[in-house]
Amino acid sequence: MLYFARWKVTLIWAVCALGVLLSLPNVFSPSFLAALPSWLPRKQVALGLDLRGGSYLLLKVDIAAAQRDRLNSTIDNVRNALRGANIGYTGLNVEGDAIVFTIREPDRIDDARRALGKIDPDLTLDIASDGSGTMRYSAVATQARRRQAVDQSIEIIRRRIDETGTKEPAIQREGSDRILVQLPGVDNPEHVKALLGRTAKLTFQLVDTSVSLEDARRGRLPPGSEILPAEEGQGGRSGAPAYVVHRRVMVGGDTLVDAQPTFENNQPVVSFRFDSVGAKRFADATRENVGKPFAIVLDNKVISAPVIREPIVGGSGIISGSFTVQSASDLALLLRAGALPAPITILEERTVGPDLGVDSIHAGATASIVAVALVIVFMVLFYGLFGVFADIALIFNLCLMLGSLSLLGATLTLPGIAGIALTMGMAVDANVLIYERIREEVRAGRTMLSALDAGFKRAFGTILDSHVTTLVAGGLMFWLGSGPVKGFAVTLSIGVLTSLFSAILVTRLLIVTWVRQWKPRTLPI
Repeated sequence: MLYFARWKVTLIWAVCALGVLLSLPNVFSPSFLAALPSWLPRKQVALGLDLRGGSYLLLKVDIAAAQRDRLNSTIDNVRNALRGANIGYTGLNVEGDAIVFTIREPDRIDDARRALGKIDPDLTLDIASDGSGTMRYSAVATQARRRQAVDQSIEIIRRRIDETGTKEPAIQREGSDRILVQLPGVDNPEHVKALLGRTAKLTFQLVDTSVSLEDARRGRLPPGSEILPAEEGQGGRSGAPAYVVHRRVMVGGDTLVDAQPTFENNQPVVSFRFDSVGAKRFADATRENVGKPFAIVLDNKVISAPVIREPIVGGSGIISGSFTVQSASDLALLLRAGALPAPITILEERTVGPDLGVDSIHAGATASIVAVALVIVFMVLFYGLFGVFADIALIFNLCLMLGSLSLLGATLTLPGIAGIALTMGMAVDANVLIYERIREEVRAGRTMLSALDAGFKRAFGTILDSHVTTLVAGGLMFWLGSGPVKGFAVTLSIGVLTSLFSAILVTRLLIVTWVRQWKPRTLPI
């Protein structure tokens, strides 16, 4: 116990020095750190929403809408399969969570089963003897689609927020269909909400010129067409309040690779570029429909409906409308980030002002300083010189905690500050166990060196057990908790590991160094 190899001493002091070095940037302002050489550490502990101020949004993904879109896109495959097999049908439509239809000739039901069974293995097909049939996705496929929709929504929301320049956002799943978004430092939450709330589903569809809008509204809407409203202030500039468009999508926005705001004739527009697959589809669609109007549709609203003058084969184009500079930039951002797989709604919104965050930091810092000061005084009063050793280890423990949080890029919340204050007490608790054990060994008549050795060895098992159980609790809170609970779990878990290092190794090294240098006959404890 009283022997430390030279490499161990070097390693312990190197770890302590590294902790101090990594924690120092938190003392200085960002402007001061920016002026330092690039090789010096400059990472600071990120402040959470409750400390820095910002916006808190709880979003819900409309899984049912995603399922309907999937079924609607499958209808074309069903129609093509039946037509390809020369099977007559009627009533092909989406009802609830299923595609319904009726086979006109009951003697061709088996042929319909074979034709439709090739569409998608995840679809379950049921055709009654009278020819009425339903197709719906299996429970396993539906659940997988639910997870995929939420995961994809999280990724797209993250891209959109990153495009706005927001630093250190927290985006995570809540339950099966909800997403928690925390945006520290956001001073314009309404703009962010507007960006997140738009699905940004872009499609290019042909305008149905076989019927007028008035006739379509009177019930003469052709099969395979739909009425879409014009975007207010944009598509409406052509004078049409709505358009009759074919449901079939010529080209989808999922093939876009870039979109940028620009100017044409001194008017803000959005230029876009397709990938190779999208460019080919766009070229084929425009080549086959020269002279016909086509609608640029965003979130089921027509932005504009220009006439195709000539084939567009370059894989790029321009979306024009009554854009402002800001709306053109927002649309380009949404198109770059991609469309949400389903609409989202805002269930809960909270905004924390920066003043409240400053007050929280001040209160939390004051509480932590008072807690550390009281612990330091307590240890000195009860254990004298050994209490000073424990206090020195406590300071290193605090530096190691802050350094670890800075290095990992962890976000510090108000519960996280509480976790730091709690860890400070736990750190000296290990020293208390060791010192009380040493006192018992001295009272039992052991020599000074024997008492020191027995005190550290016999207290180690108890200390390890308490720290491991606390670490398990912290791990469970991080795994099952969210938001502030996770912040508390992170600081608590890191504090448990650093306090184990400081209480067992740093304190012991200080005591061993003191014994070797001063060679005391009795222990001042």
